[in-house]
Amino acid sequence: MSTRVSAPDRENHSGAAEAALTEGTELVGEFGGSGYRVPPQLVYRFDGQVIQLPPILYQAVKALKECGADDDPRGGELMSRTAERLSEWTGREFTADHVTFLIDQKLAPLGVTTYSDGSPPAVPKANPFLALRFRTVLLSERATWAVSGAFAWLFRPLVLVLCLTAVVLAEVWVFTTRSVGAAMADVLTVPTSGLLLILLILASAAFHEIGHASACRYGKAVPGRMGCGIYLVWPAFYTDVTDSYRLGRAGRIRTDLGGVYFNGLFLIALVALHMYTGHPVLLAAVVITNLEIVYQLLPTLRFDGYYIVADLVGIPDLFKYIGPILKRAVLRRPPDERLEALKRWPQLLVTVWVLTVIPVLAVQLGIIVARLPELAGSIWRTSGAMVERAATSDSPVPDVALAGVQTLFLLLPLAGVLLILWQLLSALVRLLRKRRAAKSDRDALFAGGGAARPAVRDGS
Repeated sequence: MSTRVSAPDRENHSGAAEAALTEGTELVGEFGGSGYRVPPQLVYRFDGQVIQLPPILYQAVKALKECGADDDPRGGELMSRTAERLSEWTGREFTADHVTFLIDQKLAPLGVTTYSDGSPPAVPKANPFLALRFRTVLLSERATWAVSGAFAWLFRPLVLVLCLTAVVLAEVWVFTTRSVGAAMADVLTVPTSGLLLILLILASAAFHEIGHASACRYGKAVPGRMGCGIYLVWPAFYTDVTDSYRLGRAGRIRTDLGGVYFNGLFLIALVALHMYTGHPVLLAAVVITNLEIVYQLLPTLRFDGYYIVADLVGIPDLFKYIGPILKRAVLRRPPDERLEALKRWPQLLVTVWVLTVIPVLAVQLGIIVARLPELAGSIWRTSGAMVERAATSDSPVPDVALAGVQTLFLLLPLAGVLLILWQLLSALVRLLRKRRAAKSDRDALFAGGGAARPAVRDGS
């Protein structure tokens, strides 16, 4: 939201600062495979955010960019020239005042352009629901480009088929000829094997992200930086594949699936090493990798499965439709304009997603909360036993290290539940405050009678 109440002074002088696209902002074009009745146009903002614009605003940005690039000595008439160009493209009549309004009230608050007087906007930061926090960059864009280029050939159709066949054969061989349960038990009793298993899990997660970047590059999009952060309370790797919005639906879904595909390739390497060495920790890593694949394909939180569903229906952010759908389905209120903007089949699929995912998450959270005291006691007893065993072990260094890591992993789910409860409580408090403030405004309006109404009209 812009803090400016009125538009800036529109009197321009030659050489004065003028409106322009914010530095680094790029025009992408129509959102391919969109689930909207009117496909939005995409603008790639300088900070990596993708902004959806209705066609008229996108045309205004495009006209401003072209007119600003023209070597015209009448620099002070940029708004007029932009209005002429916009009128020519749309077949509608626009004036300089119209363009100034669009820039100051619509585009600059989004951080797409500066204000009409050339002043920079206060760029709003995206804060999506259940997003990754505390990001730390590990690989720059240039390094990610180099790494992804080394693996992009794995998405060629023939190579892809051969690799997937090898994954299936490796899985069948492991689960029909080897005792994975015994391997897991052996690993959990040997501290060094436990630490090695953790390293293999981290390597699998990192290779998963290389898969996303490589799929993005194979589709002729540019992968961004790679790094790590905190998702809820769990450490997680990430890859910036925002540029994949330039691709069509198939290209975006390939990027979504690139991670689990590379988990499969990592699984092939684990099986091959186990066939050569016979080490049980490799079988345990195969089991964990399979669990990671299943975990990533869940369409609940912001995992790969969520983005697959979002790209199938052509709607980038499914979570923002939770409120409108619940109001319509549960409270029987009229459809929100955000739902009306969707095509029929994406609207149905998003409704099914919301009415399935929300109850599942609510039941899971309810079960965990009900068993929270029992969970906390179990964590306390298990942690104490591990520390005591490590202190009396013949190999204290690996035992203490493993006990510390295991204790951390036991504490993280508990911390995650408490954090989720805190976030839900905070959201409820904000909602109640917002409703109370709205009620106070209505009461003040009615108490003021007719004297308040002209001011409301003037401010609209």
